[in-house]
Amino acid sequence: MSVPLSILDLAPIPSGGTARDALRNTLDLARNAEAFGYRRYWLAEHHLAPGVASSAPQVLIGAVAAATRRIRVGSGAVQVGHWTSLAVAEQFGTLDALYPDRIDLGIGRSGQRRAEIAAQRAAPPPPRPEPRTVDGLLIPRPFDFSVLAGSDLLKLHALLQQPGAQTPDFSDTLDEITSYFAGTHRTPDGIRARSFPGEGADPELWILGSSGGESARVAGERGLPFAANYHVAPSHVLEAVEAYRAAFKPSDVLAEPHVMVSADVVVAEDDDAARRLAAPYALWVRSIRRDGAAIPFPTEAEAAAHRWSDADRELVADRTETQFVGAPETVVERLRTLQRVTDADELLVTTIVHDHAARVSSFELLARAWHGTGENR
Repeated sequence: MSVPLSILDLAPIPSGGTARDALRNTLDLARNAEAFGYRRYWLAEHHLAPGVASSAPQVLIGAVAAATRRIRVGSGAVQVGHWTSLAVAEQFGTLDALYPDRIDLGIGRSGQRRAEIAAQRAAPPPPRPEPRTVDGLLIPRPFDFSVLAGSDLLKLHALLQQPGAQTPDFSDTLDEITSYFAGTHRTPDGIRARSFPGEGADPELWILGSSGGESARVAGERGLPFAANYHVAPSHVLEAVEAYRAAFKPSDVLAEPHVMVSADVVVAEDDDAARRLAAPYALWVRSIRRDGAAIPFPTEAEAAAHRWSDADRELVADRTETQFVGAPETVVERLRTLQRVTDADELLVTTIVHDHAARVSSFELLARAWHGTGENR
């Protein structure tokens, strides 16, 4: 039996479009995703990017949950370096109260990751492993994220915190959030702090990670489900899932590890049509890698007009080479390889193309091919 498919949405703003267009498209896609049988609909958290409208996933989750009836809706992921633990507990306590048994709280690191990138820039660059193929799955050369350390945008992310605020340890933050839900939180001087809404809430808690580092370890040690990002950091996906499983301890939530793995996909009626739809993706990734912020997603004509340097092609190679593009059977075969090699229990797919109707069609074609009937089972 096929593992479930879910959707990650960034609410992409198309070239020539607006944030209003993007958010209306998100609601339309969510309704369709439910009809197509996807299990979850997750909203990402991105800031200061002219091509992405999902800067407030908590707000979007409420809108998507209101526009649908059954599909689980959640964050992929709330970046806890931008929020206090109490704020996260109140936000998701509210969502859980409004839409019980439907809300997922996916958590990711942010402030800690920015500090690590800055430290990487100061250190000598480590050797970059050569690309390899593991049982049919491409593991590309890793991208050196330290090139982003000096970007103005990374510095502007300090605006997401109060002046002088320090990002706490990720593990401590997770403990605080869960203690608010449990009604057991106390401050360091022993004062009980209670979250309303929040206390007694039971969103499904996930940890998202792009490496075999702290996120994978914390998820494993606490017996929580873990989502590994093949679409963001494909070179590290195997070490991420291996680190999670190595650290796993049974909990009240899970008796054994549970892994979801993400992938970028574009599906059309045939391989050539899919490649045309996916052509602007490289230019979009280039904007993220060069400037730290996604541009509005280009048209095919805008992408074709761009003149590429060898350095720019290398900048985006790991992402473009691991995007699954083609007819339904082509993409299904590659997704099954990803699932087999990572032993994933679920898959999370994200699709960004310029035309909204083509994006909806991509998800519909994939769902039908994945399960035969277009419904998750």
